[in-house]
Amino acid sequence: MNRNYKILVVDDEQAILSMVKMHLELEGYLVMTATEGREALTQLSNAPDLILLDINMQGMNGIDLCSSIRDYISCPILFLTARVSGQDKVNGFKAGGDDYITKPFDMEELLARIAAHLRREERRGGKIKGRFQEDLFIDYGGHRVTVKGNDIELSNKEFGIIRYLSMNAGQVFDREKIYEHLWGLEGNGDSSVVKEHIRRIRQKLSAYTDKEYIETVWGVGYRWKK
Repeated sequence: MNRNYKILVVDDEQAILSMVKMHLELEGYLVMTATEGREALTQLSNAPDLILLDINMQGMNGIDLCSSIRDYISCPILFLTARVSGQDKVNGFKAGGDDYITKPFDMEELLARIAAHLRREERRGGKIKGRFQEDLFIDYGGHRVTVKGNDIELSNKEFGIIRYLSMNAGQVFDREKIYEHLWGLEGNGDSSVVKEHIRRIRQKLSAYTDKEYIETVWGVGYRWKK
């Protein structure tokens, strides 16, 4: 079985987080960690193959986090929790969880369950590639952008600009470079059209959020804010 899987572990108990991370890395997994929901959302851009998710966290709890991402993430989600009531399990499965691991747990059992879920996913094949950033989600394969669950209507070129900048977050591109990437060297217009498209993108996003994702670097160009 291929061990180069990426696993995201989300738990606000640092001792558990460190212990699980150590054992997973000893098994050859690539491990990402987060101590709360918002941090976990940013890690989803790294396309984990499986998520271990604590339920009882401060702020956004595991049930809410699972529910908010399940429409966009197809990988297995395994809850880590001290809760054992039947209703808690029902709530977790309704939110989109695939399995329950009760704390304190046996590490060998946890590793076995992880391997079983990954084998099952390997047989199914494929997963959505996208980027989560605060309230915004970009589904690259589905050609779709949502903010707080609202679909943003974008033209092909507008989505192309978002895809190009967001997949190279933090890197600055001048208008000419963006134009060349989207329109090609044989484009019939000029790079000033990029400015207008970015204005429209910002206008559409601002209907649902006050966060600015595309930054202007004056005299240089534009970049996607990390």
